[in-house]
Amino acid sequence: MAASSGPASTTAAERIGLDVIGPVLSQPVLELGRVVVRMAAIDDADEGDLPRSFLSPAEPRLDRLPGDLGHRQAATPRLPPQSGRELVRHHVSLAGTLDNCGGGPSPWRTWLSCEETLEIIEKPHGYVFEVDPRRGGNPEPIVGMGRFEHEAVSFDRRGRAYLTEDADTPLGCIYRFTPNSPLEGRGSLHAGGLLEALVVSGATPDLSVVTEPGTRLPVRWVGVPNPNPLGDELSTREQVIALGATPIKKAEGTWLDHDGQIWFVSSYGGGPNAEDPGDVTAVEHAGQIFRYDPRREVLELVAFFPPGTPYDGPDNITAGPHGFAVACTDGEDDQYLVGISEKGDVFPFAFNAGSGDEFAGATFSPDGDTLFVNIQGNPAFTIAIWGPWSQHA
Repeated sequence: MAASSGPASTTAAERIGLDVIGPVLSQPVLELGRVVVRMAAIDDADEGDLPRSFLSPAEPRLDRLPGDLGHRQAATPRLPPQSGRELVRHHVSLAGTLDNCGGGPSPWRTWLSCEETLEIIEKPHGYVFEVDPRRGGNPEPIVGMGRFEHEAVSFDRRGRAYLTEDADTPLGCIYRFTPNSPLEGRGSLHAGGLLEALVVSGATPDLSVVTEPGTRLPVRWVGVPNPNPLGDELSTREQVIALGATPIKKAEGTWLDHDGQIWFVSSYGGGPNAEDPGDVTAVEHAGQIFRYDPRREVLELVAFFPPGTPYDGPDNITAGPHGFAVACTDGEDDQYLVGISEKGDVFPFAFNAGSGDEFAGATFSPDGDTLFVNIQGNPAFTIAIWGPWSQHA
């Protein structure tokens, strides 16, 4: 793994923790500077495929873990690094969910784990779940945050949640959930709230038409009539697109920056002539990175990745305290961590020279000293990178 020149002087990087069978998908988050939460999605695994640390002492067999027995299990290990950045322990804190993806931290330092599927296996999936790094996960879905193909979630300073949807035919949307009990802590999201979808003025027929970095567009929000569609009921995105919501191709990571703005990513758009109907967009691109200002209700395109760029397919994103954001690419060939300045400059930060596996889940520790990132492969693992860091000009 080679780190390239950029805004930081990275003096050290090392692999922490045990290898994980199955891809590590989600973004880790540090709880009080001591606990990293990460998500491992395990496809059709059996007990023999799992490291012992993934098997709860109280439930020693995988097929006895709660949830969809015998199917793709999702586990959220906890890794409390000591001051020397050495793994102390890890264990399962949530299981029985399906195809979990990005997720994100809550303002009260729990983790929200998001299912990127609408499958029904004994029970419907497509929900968000809350994981307390100290007390474990709550297996009850947060129904008010909607049933759709969830990717990631972030919160603004008023406690409103922003949710991305990775879907096609039709494309997904960006959602905002305003809780009935905002900023009330663990479990409060189960009290319900208002789910709305993003409408971007001038972005017709989809968000791919925004191609010039620095473009700022006013937005509004439209309510979701039925946030929990079941059976043959109209899907969440079909409901809101009919009401004017703006479709977005492959909406992925989202993060709150230190200025209170919400970043989110579109990984790519296949253009009008895309071979796969699910990839069709108005304009072809290899990635867009947006920043939304909740106070002014304005959306800005920060960075645009044209077709052919070596840093294609931005996916997870984090906005650190050093004057730049970091995105993990999930491109066609080489895989990078890229930095994005507030002015929209894109630069390579790190390159996976060891394999073609993608980076996933980059996030800084609360003090900004350590950048954690996963390699999504088999085996998968987590890397810690620390400074000193410098501000990007």
